[in-house]
Amino acid sequence: MLLQVNGLSKHYGTTTVLTNISMQIQERDRIGLVGVNGAGKSTLLKVIAGEMSHDEGEIFRSKEARIGYLAQNSGLQSDRSIWDEMMSVFAGLLEAERELRELEARMSDPQLAANGKAYEDLLHRYSVKSDLFREQGGFRIESRVRSVLHGMGFGSFDPGTIVHTLSGGQKTRLALARLLLQEPELLMLDEPTNYLDIQTLTWLEDYLRGYAGAVLVVSHDRFFLDAMTTVIYEIERTRCKRYTGNYTRYMELKTAEYEIELKHYEKQQEEIARMEDFVRRNIVRATTTKRAQSRRKALEKMDRLDKPAGELKKASFRFETERQSGKEVLRAYDLAASYDGTRLLFKHASFELRRGDMAALIGPNGIGKSTLLKILTGQKKPMAGTYDWGTNVTIGYYDQEQQGLNPDHTVLEELWNEYPHMEEVRIRTVLGSFLFSGEDVLKKVYSLSGGEKARVSLAKLMLKQANMLILDEPTNHLDLFSKEVLEAALLDYEGTLLFISHDRYFLNKMADRMLEMHAGGIDDYLGNYDDYVEKKRDLAAFEAEKLLEAASGKAAAPKAGAAAAGASRDSGGDQDASAAAKPKDYEAEKQQKREERGRQRKIEQLEAQIGVLEDAIAALEGELLKPEVFNDYVAVQQVNGDLETKKTELERLYAEWGDLSS
Repeated sequence: MLLQVNGLSKHYGTTTVLTNISMQIQERDRIGLVGVNGAGKSTLLKVIAGEMSHDEGEIFRSKEARIGYLAQNSGLQSDRSIWDEMMSVFAGLLEAERELRELEARMSDPQLAANGKAYEDLLHRYSVKSDLFREQGGFRIESRVRSVLHGMGFGSFDPGTIVHTLSGGQKTRLALARLLLQEPELLMLDEPTNYLDIQTLTWLEDYLRGYAGAVLVVSHDRFFLDAMTTVIYEIERTRCKRYTGNYTRYMELKTAEYEIELKHYEKQQEEIARMEDFVRRNIVRATTTKRAQSRRKALEKMDRLDKPAGELKKASFRFETERQSGKEVLRAYDLAASYDGTRLLFKHASFELRRGDMAALIGPNGIGKSTLLKILTGQKKPMAGTYDWGTNVTIGYYDQEQQGLNPDHTVLEELWNEYPHMEEVRIRTVLGSFLFSGEDVLKKVYSLSGGEKARVSLAKLMLKQANMLILDEPTNHLDLFSKEVLEAALLDYEGTLLFISHDRYFLNKMADRMLEMHAGGIDDYLGNYDDYVEKKRDLAAFEAEKLLEAASGKAAAPKAGAAAAGASRDSGGDQDASAAAKPKDYEAEKQQKREERGRQRKIEQLEAQIGVLEDAIAALEGELLKPEVFNDYVAVQQVNGDLETKKTELERLYAEWGDLSS
C-alpha cells in the first residue's frame, strides 16, 4: 500500500467540494480519476500532494513512497538549459560519479600502490561505490535523459536551449519529462495530455504502462484512459466511487449499476404502496386492525432506498445551417507560412474540401496547424500560395485560446453583443442549454474555467448557423460528458467540418478524412484515425520492402495493402502525384467509408448494450438465489418476468450484432 485516503472532506466556505472520500493506491496501480469539470478532481490531487489542506479525514502515506505531482498547466520555470535542467534530477548520482573519478585518480598514484593496506581499502571503497552507482542506473543517465526528451517531443531541440525561452505548452511538457526522470513511487498527473500531439501521447501511454511505480491520472481523453488504466475512481456529487477496469468498462458497470438500483427502488416503492394501501383500508376494521398496525410498524422500520440520482445534467445543442454551400467548399494551393517572419513552418500545403467533408488536420506540435486555420479564416496572410472559398460559404471559427471572448463581459453580454437582434429570453434559453442558468449568466468571462469558456464559445458558434465549421482543438477543455454532446451535435451537422484535434477517440468518431501536415505539405488519407494508422503502417512496410529489394537488386511488387494506402494518400506538395493518387471515384469511396464507420459505431453500441444486459441478467439471476426472493412467490414471478424480457432483448441484440459483423 503506497497511500490510503479515509473519509476525506473538503469545503470552500459553505460549498462542499469533497465528501467522505476513500481511496487506496497500491504499487503499480494504474488509476484514472474522472468526473465533470468542477467535480473536485484537481482539489483531491492537491490535497493528496500536500499542497492543500482538508477539513476532515486522514491520509496515510508509506514512509518510503515519494509522490510526484504535475498540476494542470504547470510549466517548468528555470534559467538553465534543457539539458542541465534534466541532468539536475540526477545530482546525487553525478556527485557519486565525481567521487568515483577522484578515487580512480588516487588509485593511479604509484605511492599509494606501494602501501598495500591503504591501496586495498581504496579498492574496496571504489568497488562498493561503483556497484551502488551501477545499481542506481548511473551508467544510463544520459541515455535515459535523451530517451525521455525524445519521447516528449524535444528530440530536435538544441539541448542548450534555455528553458524560460520555451512556450507555455513546451514548458509543461518539459515539466512532465523532468517528473518522469525522477521516477517517484506514486506519479500524479492532472490533465497531462492537453499539450501533447498524437505521437508524444502514444509514447507517454507506452511509458506509463511500463512504469515501475503507481500512476494516478486525471484525464478527459477516453483513448488514453482505455489504453492505460485498470481502475477508475469517479467523483460525482462530491462523492467518490471505485470501478475495476478501464474507462469503457467503467461506463458499462455504471449503466448496469444504475438499472439495478432503479429496479430495486421501484420494487420497494411498489411494496410500500401496497402496504400503505393495506393499512389505509384495514386500520379501522376491528378484525384486521392488528395486521394493519403490524404493517404500519414494518413501514416505519423499513430502510427506505433513495431514488438513484442518474446522470448529471448535460449540455444540449445542435449546429444548424442557415443555407447550403456549393459543392466545392475550399481549394487551397501551395500555401506556406513562417513563424514571426523568420522560421519556415510549412510550404506547399494543398488540399480541397467538398460539401459534407469531415476533415481532421493532424501533425506534430509546432508544425503550423493553427496558423493554417488562421490563414484560411483571414486572420493571417500566407507567405506564398492561394486559397479560394466556394459559393455561399459562411465560416464559423472556434479558437482554442478563446481569444474571441471579451473578459470584461458577462456571459449574457458576450452572446447578446454578438447577436443584438435576439431577445433576452432566447439568449438565456440558449445559455441554459449550455448549462448556464440563473445567476450563472451574470458571471464575468475572466472568472470562468476553461470548460465554461469553451461552452460560451460553442454557444456563439451554434447561433452563427455557419455551413463551414473550423475548429481548433474543440475538446481541449471539455469534460467527458461535454465531449459526447459535442460529438453528437457534429455528427448531425449538415455542413462541412475542418478541425484540429489530438483526441484519438474524437478523431475516430468524427473524421472521414485525415490531413497529415508536415513541413513539406499535406498528405490526404481517406478514413478516420484507425484507417490512417493502418495505411501508414502499410506504407512503411511497403517502403521497407522496396529498400530491401533494391539492396538485393530486385524490383518491389506492390502489395494490396500498401497499394491501397498509397492510392488513398494525396501529397499536397505535388499536384500531378496528387491527381494520380486520388481514388477514381472519390465520392463513392467517401460514402463507403462513412457507411463503414456507421456500421462500426453501431457494432460498438450493440456490444455496449449487450454488456449492460448481460450484467443486468447476471444480477437478476443472483436475486433469485436470495432467500427473501425465492421464498416469495410474487417476487420470483416478477424477477422471472424481468429475466425473460431481458433475455429476449439480448437475443435480438445478438442477432443484430451477428448480421452487422458478418
